[in-house]
Amino acid sequence: METNPAAAPAEPEFAAFLAIDWADQKHDWMLRPAAGGRVEQGQLEHTPEAIQAWAAQLRQRFGGQPMAVCLEQSRGALIYQLSVYPELVLYPVHPQTVAYYRRAWHPSGAKDDPLDTALLLEILEKHRGHLRPLAPDSQPTRKLRLLVELRRHLVDERTRHSNQLTDQLKQYFPQVLRWFHEPTSGVVGALLNQWPTLEQLQQQQPARLRQFLRQHHVPGPQHVDELLEQIRQAVPATRDPAILEASVLAVRAQLRLLAGLRESITELDRQIGQLTAAHPDYPIFASLPAAGQALEPRLLVLFGSDRNRYHSAAEVATFSGIAPVQQKSGRQWLVRFRRSCPKFLRQTLHEWAGHTLTQCAWARAFYDAKRAAGLEHHAAVRALAYKWVRILYRCWKDRLPYQEELYLAALRRHGSPLAGPERTAENPAPQPAVERAVEYQFKKVAGFWKFSPATP
Repeated sequence: METNPAAAPAEPEFAAFLAIDWADQKHDWMLRPAAGGRVEQGQLEHTPEAIQAWAAQLRQRFGGQPMAVCLEQSRGALIYQLSVYPELVLYPVHPQTVAYYRRAWHPSGAKDDPLDTALLLEILEKHRGHLRPLAPDSQPTRKLRLLVELRRHLVDERTRHSNQLTDQLKQYFPQVLRWFHEPTSGVVGALLNQWPTLEQLQQQQPARLRQFLRQHHVPGPQHVDELLEQIRQAVPATRDPAILEASVLAVRAQLRLLAGLRESITELDRQIGQLTAAHPDYPIFASLPAAGQALEPRLLVLFGSDRNRYHSAAEVATFSGIAPVQQKSGRQWLVRFRRSCPKFLRQTLHEWAGHTLTQCAWARAFYDAKRAAGLEHHAAVRALAYKWVRILYRCWKDRLPYQEELYLAALRRHGSPLAGPERTAENPAPQPAVERAVEYQFKKVAGFWKFSPATP
């Protein structure tokens, strides 16, 4: 995150400064007492027992006073274990920060763990104003963040296995992909488990197939009749026993994986729904248009529960990757897509902003104006997300739900064409003046969004 050092809270008086270069088995560490003296270094085994003994020695040596610890990790096994010791103030550093810092002083490309540990200690002592101490969210927020990220991972896994299943079916049983729109659905899994080949399916009595389709909620008798007729007239893609037998085994393996993923995602949805509904900030994100059960928890964890984490809406937009990167040198001015960011957070804001186009009239007017000004779809959606971030930040900071009428009133006070005419008894639901918004955008001096690329 691009930080504002002036906005950072005052730090305690540290008794020592430590740097840890973490690894899978052992961690290199360096320590310099704040009172001065030589730099100490050593290695720490990656076991809970070794870390506990090391932290206890530090606590006894410095009398429980605060100690600053710098490491290339914001989450993971090591930082989870260190965070239980209140005297250790953790300063996470992005790995690219250390990589660029190393390259500046060691252009040869030399690298080893003690060198990186020394660089981390130097960053902590000399550039701490650009770092922020780790401030964990509340326990429900941290749990919710882990669950929504896990759900996204499982959905991606489901998509990957669905693509593999589709590829396998195309080789020997492509008709299934025409008969059913979603190969990961329960009815497809049940059908292929019982009758994995077209020949086996065609051998069944129509009455049994009709009963099977009815049990799996295939809609409409007319659709069922059409489906039964298509099954009867279908021709096998291949009759080669080698291909059929190998493909059946592969399909059944994919079906078992998909069934497990489907069950896990359903359970995650249940737990995420319960956690979200019980969260103190739920009313804020439940008030947002087009968020729904999928995006409400993702937006909630994007902001978190620590109101001191972000000092401005621009920090949220920068950290999430919605704001572009500006590069200026002399007369040259380049604005490009921000690639170094948490992709899941950027995807969350991008998806939600796109959904608001169908439920929020001013958002649609803003998007149409950007498209008319020359932006392609994804760039216009990112511009809309950037605008939404400022609204969300204010709601989150003030702990107030979003109220569209209040926002439209503010737009009218500032003369924005996005607000449209005010509601009256004769015209209770006016639409925003899209044409005025488009004209307004053309008259504005070209902003940086005009030069942002179109890829999401």
